[in-house]
Amino acid sequence: MKKATESQAIESFLAKNKKWQRAKGRKAIHKSFLFDDFSAAFAFMTRSALKAEQMNHHPEWFNVYNRVDVTLTTHDAGGVTEKDVTLAKFMDSIASAPKPARKKSKA
Repeated sequence: MKKATESQAIESFLAKNKKWQRAKGRKAIHKSFLFDDFSAAFAFMTRSALKAEQMNHHPEWFNVYNRVDVTLTTHDAGGVTEKDVTLAKFMDSIASAPKPARKKSKA
């Protein structure tokens, strides 16, 4: 397994991605994502889970209604690695992707 990414590389990522922050008291990065509703949050988690499984790199996360809190670290490397940065970038890309228009139901 790769060693934890150099601090300078992490700081560079965090400087460019302001909503990602160092997790307090841990060698990890953290971000909270907000969505329109539970379905959108769950869709985000599903897409992220498929990518994480493909990478064999799994996030720590917590979901309540439209919020998903994500913490990324590489446990066997003892900190943040390129895998964490790659997964963070993927999550950002799908969270900001345009959503298809929802059909309104007839009442």
